[in-house]
Amino acid sequence: MAKTITQLRDASPAGRLTLLVSLAMALTLVAAAERDIQQRSSDQVRGSKWLWRLLCTNALGAIGYFGWARRATP
Repeated sequence: MAKTITQLRDASPAGRLTLLVSLAMALTLVAAAERDIQQRSSDQVRGSKWLWRLLCTNALGAIGYFGWARRATP
């Protein structure tokens, strides 16, 4: 872990900014997915809401949720 912190400290300002923007986007995506799961009823979500909450702890799971798990609202 110390090597990672040193690499971040030695990174260029553009590299740091890219990392921070990517992190902010991933956290926003995860938060949006969790909020959407909370607000939808179980019949509007494909599969278990509990399982999707678990999968949405990272950005790839959140992308999967938005792309596949939500049913169209009437």
